[in-house]
Amino acid sequence: MEKVVLITGASSGIGLHTAKLFQVKNWKVAATMRRPDEAAALRQIADIECFRLDVTEPDSIREAISATLGKWGRIDAVVNNAGFAVVGPFEAASQSEIERQIETNVYGVMNVCREILPYFRERSRGIIVNVASMGGRITFPLYSIYHASKWAVEGFSEALQYEVKDFGIKIKIIEPGPIKTDFYDRSMSISRKEGLTAYDNFVARTMPNLQHAGETGPDGSVVAETIFRAVTDESSKMRYPVNSRLILAARRLLPDRLFLPVIRRAVVK
Repeated sequence: MEKVVLITGASSGIGLHTAKLFQVKNWKVAATMRRPDEAAALRQIADIECFRLDVTEPDSIREAISATLGKWGRIDAVVNNAGFAVVGPFEAASQSEIERQIETNVYGVMNVCREILPYFRERSRGIIVNVASMGGRITFPLYSIYHASKWAVEGFSEALQYEVKDFGIKIKIIEPGPIKTDFYDRSMSISRKEGLTAYDNFVARTMPNLQHAGETGPDGSVVAETIFRAVTDESSKMRYPVNSRLILAARRLLPDRLFLPVIRRAVVK
């Protein structure tokens, strides 16, 4: 029987790689994004339909789910991939930047989950994949607001899996490390505050090292492959590191007094 996946943030990066991989694996793909009219190339691929979905607009989520069901009659998995990062000294971040970060990365995931859960619950099956980050379990300077959002996704997902297990619903968390996508350009907002120069030296010493990690990382296809495995491996495994296994193991094993100086030496030069 043909299976159907709905993916948020599918216009570029990890979401685009994931949509293409599921299609190659003979799934029907609802590739959702805020501006589907800009996804002409994706719409040319058989078994991929592009629907508008803004994770901050519950009505658009309901409409995308309805359109997907109208097209194929079922949804087997949902991949919450849409997100972005506010980067810079916390003191420089505006209230609107903080709210946008949380609204997209946290409320967005919750909004999609809330809309799909009744459908999955009624059918006693379904898989929800939440793309978090290794930044949901460890931290780096200048990413405080982004980390807050991804730690929230981790906690929300872990708690949610208890609630939905009896309904045959699985929650999977993907934890990518540095990945070479347009995330560092298209999906990043740099915080600046007029007149605030106290952090300039720290930013100048730190930001190039953070950028370098992304520029030298693997591309989004490795995350797509992990997402596909999480959806299809039929296991009860919840967390799936991607290019982050070693550092997450070090965070788990080392006390703060040893781990935090390692991060500082690696990033702040």
